[in-house]
Amino acid sequence: MNLSRSNFLLLNWIVILLLNFVLICEADPRISEAGLICGTNRTTPAIIIPQFVRLMEVVSQRVTDNNWGNHHVNSTNISIYALANCYQDLPHQDCLLCYAASRTRLPRCLPGKSGRIYLDGCFLRYDHYNFFNETTDSAEDRVNCSSSIGVATGQELTTLNASAGNLIDELTKTAVANGGYAAANLNGVYGLAQCWKSVSTSGCKKCLDKASRDIKGCFPNRDARALIAGCYLRYSTQNFLNNPSGNSSGGVSKGVIVAIVLGVTAFTMLALSAAYTARKRSLRQKRARINLGKISNSYNKSSLNFKYENLEKATNYFDPSTKVGQGGNGSVYKGTLPNGNIIAVKRLFFNTRQWVDDFFNEVNLIHGIEHKNLVKLLGCSIEGPESLLVYEFVTNKSLDQYLFDKDKVKILSWEERFRIIVGTAQGIDFLHGGSEIRIIHRDIKSSNVLLDENLEAKIADFGLARCFGADKTHLSTGIAGTLGYMAPEYLVKGQLTEKVDVYSFGVLVLEIVSGRKSIAFAEDSGSLLQTVWKRYTTNQVTEALDPLLKGDFPPEEASKVLKVGLLCTQASVALRPSMSEVVQMLTCEGYQIPEPCQPPFLNSNLLAGGSIKSSIRSLVSNALYKLDESSSYATTTGSSSMQSSSTGPHKSDEFLLKESENRK
Repeated sequence: MNLSRSNFLLLNWIVILLLNFVLICEADPRISEAGLICGTNRTTPAIIIPQFVRLMEVVSQRVTDNNWGNHHVNSTNISIYALANCYQDLPHQDCLLCYAASRTRLPRCLPGKSGRIYLDGCFLRYDHYNFFNETTDSAEDRVNCSSSIGVATGQELTTLNASAGNLIDELTKTAVANGGYAAANLNGVYGLAQCWKSVSTSGCKKCLDKASRDIKGCFPNRDARALIAGCYLRYSTQNFLNNPSGNSSGGVSKGVIVAIVLGVTAFTMLALSAAYTARKRSLRQKRARINLGKISNSYNKSSLNFKYENLEKATNYFDPSTKVGQGGNGSVYKGTLPNGNIIAVKRLFFNTRQWVDDFFNEVNLIHGIEHKNLVKLLGCSIEGPESLLVYEFVTNKSLDQYLFDKDKVKILSWEERFRIIVGTAQGIDFLHGGSEIRIIHRDIKSSNVLLDENLEAKIADFGLARCFGADKTHLSTGIAGTLGYMAPEYLVKGQLTEKVDVYSFGVLVLEIVSGRKSIAFAEDSGSLLQTVWKRYTTNQVTEALDPLLKGDFPPEEASKVLKVGLLCTQASVALRPSMSEVVQMLTCEGYQIPEPCQPPFLNSNLLAGGSIKSSIRSLVSNALYKLDESSSYATTTGSSSMQSSSTGPHKSDEFLLKESENRK
């Protein structure tokens, strides 16, 4: 049977949509962190990091195969043992997601010789001795008496003590007799007990007995976890289980039936598309390996290349005391080179394909670009166990810490805010047209604007940036960025133009002037954009300014800046100015600034009476409505709007939910 490429892609999308209906209802990888415990004994990074990476590669494969795995590696200088174990109620796909989350977080313990992390769905540990049969550890065992859902009082406390106590005792006995796992609920209290697969039956009993005694000390908390060397025990008045045994009706659940039906339907489609997909992936990976090899050789021979060991020494082996920030793609450290030059080093352990793409994207885009309002890339290192980017060091913190940090060391004056706004605008304008290539940043926000010793703005973090051909009016792409800063046409249709950066800049301007965060979901007084718009329509726009300014600002200039922010955040692409026009509006006396005629697309009541997930759907629906509305407006006024696209949203509600959580 011969199918065209477009038919194969259509079948793939149908399969994804069908499976998403099940996954949205059933999936929950439970990646909340219950406890991270790092050992105090340390070694040099050059000794442990390569062994750690080798070790995790094997453990990752074993988790993929069995939902758990252990392994050890030996070298002349150190031996390391590792164990990963998903909790038994977690489906395989969620297990992999949970393990990936733990795999990303555990390296915070390096270069320590040991570390363990308990997530609500899985466990991961490494150590310098064989701990696989270890059941208890008096030095490191602990309980997490969570207060996130409150404390029981009165009659509820009496019920909780009885129900949780009986449930914990029953879970302990059942798990020991059931291969190390039990889950159940009793009178509205849910519980789970899990011993590691490497622990013996007698060891499991010993571990859970200790966990049972320890966790009962958390009463009257409604939620608690015992984090023991050989096991995990949790109770909660909220249902956190994927398949709670106490709710079993003895039959097959509706979710399973739906999954089976959709699975059978999808299997035929997958069989048809598998050959095409596998072939395409193979060719793409082959090209990627060839390109990566060429790039690696090129940079190793160029002046951009830094030796890994030199950067290690410059940052005192990435000592936590030298860490100065967290970028979109990794941690940032301050370093001092032998010649005395101070640098910033961005570091990421895990060279996933997406990260490698972002890494070289950033190097290729900005290594030759120089502008006073852009952070200068000095070079990179790709020869060590992890890849590194090297930047000029920017003395002060990122802008968001000046605006939103509760313990502000400095309150920015109006003059400083205005200079930051103008500098950021000039930097974006340069990206859009001041160099040989047009670049769209895609993630303009306060945390990506750094401030130097003179509080001059410098735009950073180009990992999401995209080149833009001179002959293109827009690109269609999967979305990436931060909710609250994304333009409606990009959020809904994935259409990318310079006006996406203009929109983000407009949001940033309103944040700088008001001292308030722009959030996609507002429960009380409405979103920042809506608030400023209301002030503007009632000729009270200066009342939106940061009260910390205490009225010390020129009203006309402040009104002009707020008007520019509103112009940049209009729903219609055609009505937003270009960044070169924005720079003129801000810097040229007498420049005639148009009146904003459209409110922002964000809905200030998105969360009223609903969940975040439903709010995301409302956000997308509202964006679609505003796009249609702005298209009609542009037609009636003779303005040309963006080309429409027949494609739907490029990301599901689940992606948007994840982005909103990351934003928080």
